[in-house]
Amino acid sequence: MKLSAVFSSSCYSSAIAKNALQPPSLITLSASTFLPPLSRKLSCRHGVSYNRLSFRGNSSFSSTAVSASKSDSQSQGSESFFRDTLRSMETVYLNRNPTAKSILKLVSSVDDEQICYDHLAFRTFGVNGYGINSLASLFLDYGYTPKEELRFPAKKLKALWFSPPNSSSQDGGSGVNGPLPRVFISELLVDQLSPRAQKDTQVFENTPKKSGSGNKYAALASALGSLTWEKPLYSEFQQLAGESEYAAWTLVNGYALNHVTISTHRLKSNLRNIKSLNEFIEKNGFKLNSDGGVLKVSPDGLLLQSSTVADSMPFSFSDGVDESVPCSYIEFAERLVLPQYKNLSESEIKESHRRDGFEVGNADKIFESTSKEQLTRRA
Repeated sequence: MKLSAVFSSSCYSSAIAKNALQPPSLITLSASTFLPPLSRKLSCRHGVSYNRLSFRGNSSFSSTAVSASKSDSQSQGSESFFRDTLRSMETVYLNRNPTAKSILKLVSSVDDEQICYDHLAFRTFGVNGYGINSLASLFLDYGYTPKEELRFPAKKLKALWFSPPNSSSQDGGSGVNGPLPRVFISELLVDQLSPRAQKDTQVFENTPKKSGSGNKYAALASALGSLTWEKPLYSEFQQLAGESEYAAWTLVNGYALNHVTISTHRLKSNLRNIKSLNEFIEKNGFKLNSDGGVLKVSPDGLLLQSSTVADSMPFSFSDGVDESVPCSYIEFAERLVLPQYKNLSESEIKESHRRDGFEVGNADKIFESTSKEQLTRRA
């Protein structure tokens, strides 16, 4: 089977709560199953056209006059739908990744007020519309702003992160029910893979001809835990993993959440210090990604990150082979106060006073959380 056929036919919140579902298996959905988006299209920067919906206080509708109360009502409804979508993504993620679910429960048992997410991360294939833009459209539609692009030459990746809208009606909740997190979407630069990776596995040939419109439903696929392409042969997965573990991961996990990140400095207990949190997690028997050291620190010393090693899940390949494949993990980030705000009191410090953005060196090591080397490393 051609991996082009891969693209052929086409919250921590309530998810952690009671009666969690068993990890769902990946299924293939046809694009014809889905309804088209209903919102109107507006042009956005970067030359991409998106459907624009925004939150209260930043509503932008057509020139048809509408009352302020109706605008507010529609904006609230939009945010509710958006959070429901994030909640579904989170549910799939937690049901497939027992380590993430257990750590969130563990941290909550110590810090019982609020657990906020620093960011959500996704992986994509940079080919024929299946890259960053396929997922970015959802977040741009709901008020997110594209920020900096990061490049990872050795891994043949690029990434773009997005900042959330300022207005949010649920800043007091936890997980996806709390302050909206940043979003980090990476993309495999397929045209930089070796000729063998592209030809022998035939993953990316003739994609437009056979893929249908699966890339248009990236967010829905993530929320359902589904692939928008056909399952690959096990041999194709192995061949691709030999060249890019990132590519192999994306092949079997699709648009599923790659990880969520706990914002440690927003915790209230001693776990707000990421070093204390790392020690706490390891003491409770969880394995942290050791690539580059357990604690990843940006050159300016203001962004500190760590992550667990990914869980694994069973996957049934199209040739009937059942094998364990890497799934997702959970990350932790502490953003320190910027030098110009050092004189502010603790009660005055807001998220905007802290180090923003991402760091290539840190992210490069965090990517290794799904690598074979980390998965097979002894604790």
